[in-house]
Order: sequence, then structure tokens, then C-alpha cells
Amino acid sequence: MKRVALITGGARGLGEVIARRMYAAGYRVAIGDLDERDACAVAESLDPTGETAVALALDVTDKLAFESAKAALEKRWGGTDVLVNNAGKSQVSALMDISPEEFDRVVAINLRGTFVGSQVFGAHFAERGFGRIVNIGSLAGQNGGTATGAHYAAAKGGVGVLTKIFARELAPRGVTVNCVSPGPLDLPIVHETVPRERLEAICKTIPVQRLGSPEYVADIVLLLAADSAGAVTGASWDANGGLLMR
Repeated sequence: MKRVALITGGARGLGEVIARRMYAAGYRVAIGDLDERDACAVAESLDPTGETAVALALDVTDKLAFESAKAALEKRWGGTDVLVNNAGKSQVSALMDISPEEFDRVVAINLRGTFVGSQVFGAHFAERGFGRIVNIGSLAGQNGGTATGAHYAAAKGGVGVLTKIFARELAPRGVTVNCVSPGPLDLPIVHETVPRERLEAICKTIPVQRLGSPEYVADIVLLLAADSAGAVTGASWDANGGLLMR
């Protein structure tokens, strides 16, 4: 039986890499994203028939959107087995320049989205007696961030705490909840937005001397999503090349 995985923010970046990795591993995947057009493009590139890959318009700040996604996947494939809370937004702003509105927007996507998704699908998984929730945190949530906004770092710190709370609540019902916290990743958006000299300087601060591999992060997600990972819950998996030690 093919397991079903919903990946939020799956239309690009790390989310797309995770979706492709899970599909290649035999999952039926739902690409949830605010950008439905790009989500459709990813889903169609995986399976043009729509039998094993679909796109869902999903605003992670909206609980009703998660409810609709859950209902759609129940109707299509009989339910969902794995939720990857990947959708996020970073915005580099000086601490004293962050407006309350900007703070709320960044926290809503990164933290509220993880909470709402885990709440909706956690209940669904508990009813089924099986489920895997994998949250994507960040090194910034552990060290306060040096190259990210304070609101992003605070939100990702909250993701780590929510992981433990949901894990404790759902463990007796056959549901595991874990967090993967990457450092700087080797993604196209990084190369497009960060000057080469700055990237070289960043790599020199990382003990392994290179940006992290998004495929490696996706492999950790696969490990935590596996049926055999039932004894792993409430854990935070670091994938930062040793940068946290600095």
C-alpha cells in the first residue's frame, strides 16, 4: 500500500526537493502551496495522470484550508499518512525595523501554519492510529539567527517547541512528530539572492566548508516518515554542517 504524504510549500525550494524524494520512494504526494500554478507544475512533472501526485491550493495560515486539503485527500486516496510542515517565509530585517504587521505575517506562515497543520492532521492521524508529522525548523530557531530576521528565528524556535508538545500529545495514538532543522542550503534561490563572495564567506564559517544538501534534508524526512520510525518522536534533527557548534 502506497502511503500518502502532504508537503506544504512543496512548489519550490526545499519543499519541492522533499516532494520529489518522497515520490521517488514510492509515496503518493500532494503538493500543497499558496501558488497553485507552480504546485500543479510539480505534480504534473511527477505524474501527468494525477493518480499518484496532485496539487492543492493551500494557505497554511488558514485552518479551513487544511480541513479542505484533508477532506480532498480522504476523497481521493482514502486519507493521509504523512504531513511535512515545510511552508515558511524568511525576511531579513533589522530587529528594530520590524513592524508588528511584518512580525505577524512571518510568524503566521512559519509557526501558526505548523500549529494549524499539526492540529488538523494530528487529529486525522490519531483517528487512523497511524501518522507521521515532520516539521521543518531552522538553525536560526536554535541560535537566534545571524542572517535571518528575528521574527523568523523566533517562529522557528517555536516550531521546535511545538514539535515536542504535539509529540507528547499524540504518541499514545500511534503518531510521531519530529523536527528537522537545516542550516544554509544549496538551493537555487540562495545562489540567485546571495552574492558569490558572500556565499564563499558563509561556507568558511561552516565546519564542513559547504552549503547543506537539500537532498540530504529530504532523506532525513524520509527516515522520519517511515513506518519503521515509530519509536522516534519529539526529536530535533540537526542538518547544519556543524554550524550550530560555532
